[in-house]
Amino acid sequence: MTDFLFKVWGLARAYRSRLLLGVLAGVIGGLLEPLMIAVVTFVYGLIFPSAQTPDLAARLKWAPEALRSTVHAAQETLHGGVQSHPSAVIVIIAAIPAIIFLRGLFSYLNVYCLQWAAIRAIADLRVRLFGHIINLPASFFSQANTGALMSRIMNDTGALQHILSSATAILVKDPITLVALLGYLLWQQPKITLISLVVLPVCIIPIAIYNRKARQSSRAAQAQMAELGGVISESFSGVRVIKAFNLEPTVVEQFRAAAGRYISHAMRLVRSAETPGPLLEFVGALGLALVLIYLARLGGAQHDSADFLFILLSIFAMYRPLKNLTRLHNQFHQAHAASERIFELLAMRSDLPEPAVPKPCRATGATVQFDNVNFAYGDKAVLRGINLTIQPGQMVALVGLSGSGKTTMTNLLLRFYDPQRGAVRIGGTDIREFATRDLRSQIAVVTQETVLFNDTVRRNIALGRPGASEAEIEAAARHASAHEFILQRPEGYNTLVGEKGVMLSGGQRQRVAIARAIVKHAPILVLDEATSSLDTESERAVQSALDELM
Repeated sequence: MTDFLFKVWGLARAYRSRLLLGVLAGVIGGLLEPLMIAVVTFVYGLIFPSAQTPDLAARLKWAPEALRSTVHAAQETLHGGVQSHPSAVIVIIAAIPAIIFLRGLFSYLNVYCLQWAAIRAIADLRVRLFGHIINLPASFFSQANTGALMSRIMNDTGALQHILSSATAILVKDPITLVALLGYLLWQQPKITLISLVVLPVCIIPIAIYNRKARQSSRAAQAQMAELGGVISESFSGVRVIKAFNLEPTVVEQFRAAAGRYISHAMRLVRSAETPGPLLEFVGALGLALVLIYLARLGGAQHDSADFLFILLSIFAMYRPLKNLTRLHNQFHQAHAASERIFELLAMRSDLPEPAVPKPCRATGATVQFDNVNFAYGDKAVLRGINLTIQPGQMVALVGLSGSGKTTMTNLLLRFYDPQRGAVRIGGTDIREFATRDLRSQIAVVTQETVLFNDTVRRNIALGRPGASEAEIEAAARHASAHEFILQRPEGYNTLVGEKGVMLSGGQRQRVAIARAIVKHAPILVLDEATSSLDTESERAVQSALDELM
């Protein structure tokens, strides 16, 4: 668990100054808790003279001489009672709200600074995780579940944020309070303190049992949450199919079943988190009862003092941080399960390694060659001994049955995958010797599946070459026979296309995608059945424009 905590705190290394400030505020806040009880007890002794006020100066042997002298003088001055020194008593009583104010201030600073660091650290982690995932090869996404990936980026990192902020606040402040109170009690009344704590081991066994169950359920709960995200993502993405086939009851039932599996694990976590609290409170009440029984048998006279009030208040105050720490132990297990999923993903490496010293890719005027290429998806062989040379300026069409490997050849050229044998070359150089970004900057592609983003028509076309001018965007749209239907929209090029281009027809989406490829001005143009969604007239116009462009 220690390694896990250091790994989590390491995420906030860039914000360590604010993190340390929050920790320091927590330490001070933790010390103010027993100080508040001590001040309340001292004031009680002043207000009620029958109570035997403890000799603080005698107990502060560890303190500097100046502090002990000041405390002794104050006690001597107030020895005459409230009536003799009313103004001094009022000042001392005012220390109670002052300390409570300071305790609240440092508790606020403790939580605020830790949250400040945690929110930024987790935002950095989400960016890092998203960037890592988006740079993984296409083979990863062909097997990954979108909902599960979203769950890791959002839900799992949220669990770590709680550890960095709220849990760290408890971990710093409450042990300080607990140790301070327990140390003072053992120093002043060791026998009474030990009697009050003698029943504490009684609750250790059920807490240990629930903690073991929490460890078993934490990972399962995170996995079930990812499954819920997967059902949501697939359902919303395929909503048209769901409605067309009247599948609403089916997907709702699927979601209900996934939610039910999550509930059982989540409720086990709730039980393991909430059971220790009432149990500790009950044990605390038993401990106090044992103390009172012990004092009753002694007659109780020797403890008729403000000192005894401090003991009672301290015993009660100790059980709150104990309860927080036991609940925190359960939260650590949940966060640990989440962190395993995150760091496991971050440790995943691409199976398409970048060259140590990449060569520049110059595709203009260069041949494209498939040299004895073999490729298989797992055990399914798709390409065997493919040899193909495409000369500069040449247009080549690949014709074959569905599933025969036409799109696979495009994927190999774009280096979404590497061939198991042979090589794809541009200008005689194996594309594995180029930086992937450099390679793909030389290729414009229109895929069989049209992908548009939930943005304007202009932004979707400009994605082909960020920074393209308005004139270049419009010229690309004209070449793709998209300019006319774009201008028919009230917003023109500022028209929002909706998620996946849902606001446009299939043919219109395809023409915007073609315009995006055209504006890139790449030496190599790949059309993967790019005109399959166009009507005859639009296809003829696009083909003519592509011929002119090439």
